[in-house]
Amino acid sequence: MDFNLLDAEKELLLHTARESIASYLEERDGAYKKPSEKLEIPLGAFVTLHIHGRLRGCIGNIVPVYPLFTAIKRLARESAFHDPRFPALTPEELPETDIEISVLSPLKKISSVNEIEVGTHGILMKNGIYSGVLLPQVPVEQGWNLEEFLRNTCYKAGMDGNCYKDSSTLIEIFTAVIFSEN
Repeated sequence: MDFNLLDAEKELLLHTARESIASYLEERDGAYKKPSEKLEIPLGAFVTLHIHGRLRGCIGNIVPVYPLFTAIKRLARESAFHDPRFPALTPEELPETDIEISVLSPLKKISSVNEIEVGTHGILMKNGIYSGVLLPQVPVEQGWNLEEFLRNTCYKAGMDGNCYKDSSTLIEIFTAVIFSEN
């Protein structure tokens, strides 16, 4: 992936995510700094929230829907208040929340699972109405090898753990620029 971000751009995106959540909680308009031209490029992204190292919300777009700056504002709120796995974030939780952002490269279709590098690539798997994605950092955090990564992506998609062996399953990979407040 040729795309990278300057430290100042990463800090601006993290500030933007936190401000988006805080302004929603406080029922006020957000106070945002003007983004650089690079942050106006449409890119896929995820915003992940952790409290004391535990997942508290994660929502993203694999395919670019909005310019990156706008996407981060929206995804931060979605992660905080609309991840169906968690109740809405409370004002008391916000100071304890660590925000992580993953900015994704374009998807690349692969012809062999041997092209996947654990810790470098994320996976998007699709077959019919089923699809699932895991970010590049997930197998590292979980201590998974390639087979475990593939199997768990199948499970995330709601499919059998061996779905990646099915020739009708589309597997695409991507890389990510990942950064957080900690």
